Amino acid sequence: MSEQSSNGQAIEVAAADSELYQPPPEAVTGANVPNYLELRGEALADIEAYWDARASELIDWFEPYEKVLDDSGAPFFKWFVGGKTNIAYNALDRHVNSWRRHKLALIFEGEEGDRKNYSYFQLWQEVNKFANMLKGKGVGKGDTVTIYMGRTPELMIAMLAVTKIGAVHSVVYGGFSEQALASRIDDAQSRVLITSDGAWLRGKTVNLKDISDEAVKRSSIVDTVIVYQRTMQEVQMTPGRDHWWHEEMALSIASPVCESEPMDAEDPLFILYTSGTTGRPKGVLHTCGGYQVYTATTLKYVFDLKEDDLWWCAADPGWITGHSYIVYAPLILGSTGFMYEGAPDYPHPNRYWKLVEDYGITILYTAPTAIRGLMRFGDAWAEQHDLSSLRL
Repeated sequence: MSEQSSNGQAIEVAAADSELYQPPPEAVTGANVPNYLELRGEALADIEAYWDARASELIDWFEPYEKVLDDSGAPFFKWFVGGKTNIAYNALDRHVNSWRRHKLALIFEGEEGDRKNYSYFQLWQEVNKFANMLKGKGVGKGDTVTIYMGRTPELMIAMLAVTKIGAVHSVVYGGFSEQALASRIDDAQSRVLITSDGAWLRGKTVNLKDISDEAVKRSSIVDTVIVYQRTMQEVQMTPGRDHWWHEEMALSIASPVCESEPMDAEDPLFILYTSGTTGRPKGVLHTCGGYQVYTATTLKYVFDLKEDDLWWCAADPGWITGHSYIVYAPLILGSTGFMYEGAPDYPHPNRYWKLVEDYGITILYTAPTAIRGLMRFGDAWAEQHDLSSLRL
């Protein structure tokens, strides 16, 4: 069935006998979108005005865009034509220059229970140091850097540092093989690889450095490998090519101040490859302007993220959900995000619920696969914990 919005636009709504769940009135009153049908009607009535409003509301621009949408070359669309921006600036720099300077940006818990917290200022400094170190290795605007790491804050730092200097990152999921990594390195033409000695998974270590070494052997492109020391396991380091993260970050070139490179809205931001299960992996290129407007909009309006929320996206940064809702959108909105390194049922099936209780997480975004996996253990594991901090 359809209804008329305030501007006369016909909008499809669920039939009365469908499985429709109405939110409680208090959730609607305080929501970022109190009237979805009205907002949807506005977007359908004038798509350019809608996205112009979102781009002005959520993103800072070094130079304003001249046109919201150029569809003259459809299906190859251009968004925010002529605008200059930088996603690392919107994620970090502007918050450091505001009251959010010392607000928590990220809370991390490793699988073994180790913890790290970063304020916006602390994360900004680490990103700047790594960005300057990359520049010292010859990485510049338009260069592609491949990242192959576990789910740790250093992965976020590497991604943000790459985008800060105008380079393009290609994050490869840490569960992929050396062949999968090698093919993505070659296709993206990355001469720099950022990896870890290993990663924790279900109480054991995955040797990412060994996999990286095998991938590099299959590629004639990589000449620089930066290795973050996570698991402290013994790895082979090739002199002249391999460099320890902590040693490079201790050098004077790794200054804690680095200006964000102005990027055209249509400049490349990152490449993310398809899984390759149905053929050769395809590199999907996202651009600087449209991506950050879209991802910030969806987190604010779809997930209803608020200033005081503690947000947990339990995905992996190696996929688009992790890029968008672990790394970029939460920081663009100035929120506090949570990151957990390991498996949802390690060492026991209550790990997720314990984390929710321990940290007071207010929004948990995860996959149906994870929920189904936990359902087989029954309700008792969840019922051990106070989950009252979670909200709709």
